[in-house]
Amino acid sequence: MSDVKKESKNCNGKKKIMVAYGFIQLGSSFVSAVALAAIAFGFCSVKKESKVFNSCVTEIVEKGSTNSEAVRYCNGGN
Repeated sequence: MSDVKKESKNCNGKKKIMVAYGFIQLGSSFVSAVALAAIAFGFCSVKKESKVFNSCVTEIVEKGSTNSEAVRYCNGGN
């Protein structure tokens, strides 16, 4: 019989790279989730500001002004 050499491959380096890749993927997913939460909270403040603006316009129109005058007034015009 002939001598058969068993070649063992060193996979230790590949394992470390795959673990690092996994951590990078988790980190990027976490950053994306935080960014989406920040955007969602930004929309909440826009919604509140919109309600205040609409109530301002409604109040000015009820006083007898036109819609365009009310919008200009609520935007900070004279």
